[in-house]
Amino acid sequence: MLIEFSVTNFRSIQARQTLTMVASSDKAHIQHNVAPTKEKGLLLLRSAVIYGPNAAGKSNILRALHTLQQMVLKSATAYQVGQLIPVTPFLLTKASTEQPTTFDIIFTGDDGVRYHYVCEAGPKRIFKEWLVAYPNGRPQRWFERSYDPKTDKENWWFGPKFVSNKAERKIWQEFTGANVLFLSNAIKLNNEQLRPAYSWLAHKLVFFMPDDKINLVLGLELLREDSGNEQIMRFMRAADIGIDRLEVREEDLAPIPPHGNIGVHFGFGLPVVGLAGPLKRVRVLAWHKRTDDEVDVPLDLNEESDGTHKLFAFIGPLLSVLELGATLIVDELDSSLHPHITRLLVGLFHSRSNEKNAQLVFTTHNTTFMDTELLRRDQIWFVEKDAKRSTQLYSLLEYSPRKDEALGRGYLKGRYGAIPFVGRFEV
Repeated sequence: MLIEFSVTNFRSIQARQTLTMVASSDKAHIQHNVAPTKEKGLLLLRSAVIYGPNAAGKSNILRALHTLQQMVLKSATAYQVGQLIPVTPFLLTKASTEQPTTFDIIFTGDDGVRYHYVCEAGPKRIFKEWLVAYPNGRPQRWFERSYDPKTDKENWWFGPKFVSNKAERKIWQEFTGANVLFLSNAIKLNNEQLRPAYSWLAHKLVFFMPDDKINLVLGLELLREDSGNEQIMRFMRAADIGIDRLEVREEDLAPIPPHGNIGVHFGFGLPVVGLAGPLKRVRVLAWHKRTDDEVDVPLDLNEESDGTHKLFAFIGPLLSVLELGATLIVDELDSSLHPHITRLLVGLFHSRSNEKNAQLVFTTHNTTFMDTELLRRDQIWFVEKDAKRSTQLYSLLEYSPRKDEALGRGYLKGRYGAIPFVGRFEV
């Protein structure tokens, strides 16, 4: 589970900003919104929401976490020598443009061990990287690397609990390029001790961002299974969007003439299957009952509303996250969805369905989530820009609101900050 994430000098973020999922001493919704851990006294939130005006940096908090994941996933396998690392510093001061970006994350892996991982990176190289593990609750610094610009050399250190011999360490150091994370490269070179930390960062963070292409593969796979189809339809019926059942249908496409151009219609972003044999197009049909005679009528999913499209694209990752106990990161959860449906989505993470203690972190402008019947006060966060136009992230707890306070109304009145100051405009 995600415990805490901090980022420094990334896009609109200049000073260190920290999102923590550690629950406060508040007893509200303790049975549903809070998950126990194996560590004594450590309780973690199952969800958190971030509010703020447009261009204040809500998305950049999530982008920072996504960038860290992509570096862990790709730096050892996809980065070429000299390829730039995809980090952008805060550009509105000269000093920050010359400083690295720092990612700092604490999490519990699937092995039940708490890990603390930090890396500092500029566009051209990794400046610092280290990992501390807490097996049995006691810290063990497994490795650390740092770049010394005065000597133009990297300094390496491996702890006594790090399982390796001198020959292995030498190979790992030599084959870890300036723009490559050691955590990523060690896995490529078959280090098993680091695999639980790597696997959580690589696979237990699931992102759903507005500019991402719609990925329907998980939803399609579930629809093809009887149990998965029933899960999806239970959710669709709960969302009350009027679909009685969903069907996956594969259709043959006309053969491609020799030496001809390939022109394939993908429809609603659905993949063509059978590339080794006859080409087929995958269609998803949404069946509705006619109101006058109860006859079932199929509609292509691409004829449904944008909200239905998003809901179908969302349901596969959502059910997968709940099944795996992963952490789902969603930017603009309420985009194209009715507030009642988004409350249903958030409520799943607080329900009995969340047996694996999956987590949800999302941004929104929808003030209906500022409801103490749904969320605890420590689950609500805000961003705004300071006088230097840099992003500041802070918790509602900093304002010590009363337990019965009308949070949504107070927010719109500017009581907690993080709202736009809208001026007059005339044509």
